[in-house]
Amino acid sequence: MGAAGSALNGSSIHEFTVKDGNGRDADLGIYKGKVLLVVNVASKCGFTNSNYTQLTELYNRYKGKDFEILAFPCNQFLGQEPWDDQKIKEFACTRFKADYPIFQKVKFLFAVMNVPSLALQQPLFYLAVKVNGPATAPVYRFLKASKPGFCGKRIKWNFTKFLVDKDGKVIGRYGTSTPPLSIEKDIEKALGSQHEYFILGYVVPLAVQVHFHVHVLKEIGLVG
Repeated sequence: MGAAGSALNGSSIHEFTVKDGNGRDADLGIYKGKVLLVVNVASKCGFTNSNYTQLTELYNRYKGKDFEILAFPCNQFLGQEPWDDQKIKEFACTRFKADYPIFQKVKFLFAVMNVPSLALQQPLFYLAVKVNGPATAPVYRFLKASKPGFCGKRIKWNFTKFLVDKDGKVIGRYGTSTPPLSIEKDIEKALGSQHEYFILGYVVPLAVQVHFHVHVLKEIGLVG
């Protein structure tokens, strides 16, 4: 969500470039073919512990299955993400074992008083990451336009979640109070996951599991 997205109104999240936690350009096109859960995070919110804990659990379950979580720190809601990028990442990674990407707190250049004639002159100043209002980061304009909430496009609070399919299309939006683990079925559907089960210590697809059990039942004479 940094200096610019590749388009203000893209057709896919893969069209956007944001800034990573070190201030470098990060092309979201690298996530083509992956299901994404995009979350605006905050370190001092009443929902911080529960959301970060469950996000880590989700990530550990699906990180090897074409799934990624993209966390965007945002200080727009009562200043609940006041730290710099390094401290935000240290907090999330140390306390919650967050191994997924945590991007930069987005900054935008604004002319003083929004006077066009000043747009090419000093002084200019930076505003921190925004998910609402005229300073909304381009990637968040795309997310909100693709999947408005019950009360319109506006994001109500920290830890609003957007589920994005492998083609970069937004297929789900979930509010702050929706626990990340409750989204698991939607994630599996987006992944096209087959249910897997353990047989003799090996993970096998459901079809193989059914065949195995039918064979066992035949062996013990319970089916013909």
